[in-house]
Amino acid sequence: MSAAAARRRKQQQKRAAAGRAGSGASGGGDAVGVGDSDPVQIRLDALLLDPSLPEESVAYEALQLAQSSVRRNVKAGDFRGASDVAYATSLALLEKSGRVSVSSQLLAALVEVLNETRTACTEEWVGRFGTLDAAYRKALDADGSMAQDERGRLQRLHHQFLKKALKWSNDLGSVRFGPPGMHALLADHCWAMSCDESVVGTEEERAELAARAAAAEEDDDEDFPDDEDTEIALRHEAVSHWALAESPSKILDKLKSLPDPIPEERKMGHVCPPAQRDALLTRSVLVFLAVENLRDAKSLCASFLSEVETSRTPAQLKKSYLDKNDGVAPAHVVFCCMLLRICEKDVKTAPLFTWLVRNFGAELGTMHEPEVVKTYTTKIGRVYFDIQPPPSMMNVMENMMSMMGGGGGMGGMGGAPGGMNPAAMMQAMQAMQGGGM
Repeated sequence: MSAAAARRRKQQQKRAAAGRAGSGASGGGDAVGVGDSDPVQIRLDALLLDPSLPEESVAYEALQLAQSSVRRNVKAGDFRGASDVAYATSLALLEKSGRVSVSSQLLAALVEVLNETRTACTEEWVGRFGTLDAAYRKALDADGSMAQDERGRLQRLHHQFLKKALKWSNDLGSVRFGPPGMHALLADHCWAMSCDESVVGTEEERAELAARAAAAEEDDDEDFPDDEDTEIALRHEAVSHWALAESPSKILDKLKSLPDPIPEERKMGHVCPPAQRDALLTRSVLVFLAVENLRDAKSLCASFLSEVETSRTPAQLKKSYLDKNDGVAPAHVVFCCMLLRICEKDVKTAPLFTWLVRNFGAELGTMHEPEVVKTYTTKIGRVYFDIQPPPSMMNVMENMMSMMGGGGGMGGMGGAPGGMNPAAMMQAMQAMQGGGM
């Protein structure tokens, strides 16, 4: 080692010692290796204080040292220390170096450590994930020279990181399906990705993909790949997680930003998917009801009617819903309001539920992931009306719900009588007038 290099290393060690004596080296309030005589940790602390940290080689060295320190702590049984090093170093790399690609590798290690050490999900950790997410987005947006392909790759990596973090919070937390804060982080990121051309492509690319998908569907091409990164897929995922985060106001804000249905989407018997605005409303309400959150489902439906669906009055919507000859497809908001009011009743309304879902089946079948929709309607039928699905469907339903990915489908729920007549439907709709429709 040259004399200059030796002097530089000595200076770095002095700065690291000063940092440990002060506020810590993380830049985020969590000291890295405080009081640790481990030379690996000392070197890591020094690098995190080094002005040259933004250099790629220095950032990668910090990454390797952090990974080594994490494994050492795990082996020594210091699980808290391991997770703290992974968190604090990830945050420092994002805030001080801006090296998103380097930090993403350590973020993945953080979730692995939390799972491996069976670390419980606490409010502190939910807050930490929020801090990491904000720092990640800021660093990504600050890099104006990044290629589009690389930006898209890093957006997808962060998507996977948040999904794994959510699964950890569900497995090792006290909140069913995971804390609302974790769902909100994932929902925000999904929607942001759906608006990012580096992920979903340009308008021309999206139109080309849609045309290819339509052609593949007409040809019954089962080999055409399902793309989880399409605009509509990401937005359905987003509203599902906002529903699990108990955020009807956030969903409403996004629905307000979407255009009204075009004539083709409102036409009776249309073969195209429903308008995004309407399909996302239905998806949100199904998720709310599937997890027995009638309060937020009711809030969303009422706000949608008063603030979004303003081109037709509730009376016009109800009349059109029952008129099979007006050439207009049944309105999603009417279906959602009807479904909500039926769920507020008792199991005796099971036949009405079955009729409603079956008669709206054509609309549900053209939505994104109809099999997921069917799982939600199956779950609702079982929870509110004691309609038991076949054992095979029960397993699929529970597995999909536990994965937060939802469930699917259209219409007919096995085991319940159908045949509800329009007069009974009209009576039910008239009963709704005092409660949101």
